[in-house]
Amino acid sequence: MQSGADGKPNRYAVVSVLGLGQILAWGSTFYLLAVLAPAILRDTGWAYDQVISGVSVGLLTAGIVSPRFGRAIGERGGRSVLALGSVLIGTGLVVLATAQNLPWYLAGWLLIGAGMGAGLYDAAFATLASIYGRDSRSAIASVTLFGGFASTVCWPISAVLTAHLGWRGACLSYAAVHLGVALPAYWIALPRRSFLAASSHPGAPGLRLAGQEIWLFALLAAVVTIAAAILSMMGNLVLQLLQARGMELAAAVAIGALIGPSAVGARVVESFAGHRYHPIWTMIGSAILVAAGTLLFLLRFPFIGVAIVLYAAGNGIGSIARGTLPLALFGPARYPTLMGRLGLPIMMAMAAAPFGGALTFQVGGADWTLGMLAALALLNVVLVALLWQLSRRLGSHS
Repeated sequence: MQSGADGKPNRYAVVSVLGLGQILAWGSTFYLLAVLAPAILRDTGWAYDQVISGVSVGLLTAGIVSPRFGRAIGERGGRSVLALGSVLIGTGLVVLATAQNLPWYLAGWLLIGAGMGAGLYDAAFATLASIYGRDSRSAIASVTLFGGFASTVCWPISAVLTAHLGWRGACLSYAAVHLGVALPAYWIALPRRSFLAASSHPGAPGLRLAGQEIWLFALLAAVVTIAAAILSMMGNLVLQLLQARGMELAAAVAIGALIGPSAVGARVVESFAGHRYHPIWTMIGSAILVAAGTLLFLLRFPFIGVAIVLYAAGNGIGSIARGTLPLALFGPARYPTLMGRLGLPIMMAMAAAPFGGALTFQVGGADWTLGMLAALALLNVVLVALLWQLSRRLGSHS
C-alpha cells in the first residue's frame, strides 16, 4: 500500500477499506437476522425469540471484549485487531451455517460477537486515530457514511443468497467474503503499527483519566449509551409503533424507509460542514433532533414523516459525534482505549433495549413506549448540556 512521506498509508485507501468493511461487518452481524430469521424459523422449528436472541448474545459479547481490543489498537494499531474481527465473524458464520441445535447456534453468535467487538465502528474509529491522530475527524465521518448503507446493501444481498442458497448458504457466503476479501484487505491496507507516540501506551503516566476528566467521560458514556438504547429500541419497534398509530403495514414500511436516507443525508451535511465547529455541537444537534422527533411522534404530530426524519437525522449525526467527540475531548493518545471502554455500555444497551421496549409495548402500548423514548431523549439533551458546560470548564472545546 502506497505511503506518504510520513510513512502513513494513503487516507483514501484506508477510509475505503474500513468503510466497505463496516458495510460487510454490520450487514452480516447486526442486520443479518432481519432477513434470515424467517428461513431459520422454518428450517429449525426454534422459537422466534430464541433465534433473535443470537444478536443479543453477540452484542453482549462485543461489549465485554471491546475494552481489550481498544487497548490493543492503541498499543499496536488496528491491522491485527480488525483482521482478527474478520476471522472471528467468518468463523462464527460457519458455526451458524452448521448449527443443528440451539446451543451450537448461540456458540456461533458468541464468536460473531467477539468479532463485532474487534470489527465494528469503535475499532474502526480507534484505528483511524492510531494512524492520523487529531486529523481523523473527516476520515471518521466518511467511514460512518459507508456504514450507513449497511442495511441498504446487505438486506437485498441476504435475500438473494437465502432464496438461492438457503440461510445456511447465505452465512457461508458472508463467511467467505470475510475470510477471503476483508481479511487480506485489512492486512494490506492498514499499517502494522500505531502512529501514536511511544508514550501513548494506555498505562503510561498522565494518560489515565483524573479529576473532573472522569466526570467528563462518565457524562459522555451516559450520552452515547442512552443514544444507543434509543436507536436499538426504535429500530426494532418502529413498524409496530407506526401501525399502532393507525397505519397499514405498507404505509408503515414506506414511512420507516425514510430512516436510512435521512440518517445518511444528515451525515453527508455534517461531513461537509463539521470541520468548521467542535464535535460537541454535533452531539448537541443530535440530541435535540432525536428529542424533537420522538416528542412529535408521541404527541401525534399529523405529519409523522417529519418526526421520523428528525429522529433519523439526529441518530445519523450522532454516529459521527460518537467517533469524533472523544477524540476532541481526550486527545488521540487515549482515544483507542477510551473507545474500547465506551463499547461496553453501548453494546450492552443495544442488546437490552429491544427487550425493554417490547415489554413496555406489550404492557402499555404505543403511548407508554413512545413516552419512554421521549423521556430518554430529553434526558440526553440535559446530559449533553452538562457535558458541554463541563468541557468548557476544562478547556476541552472552543
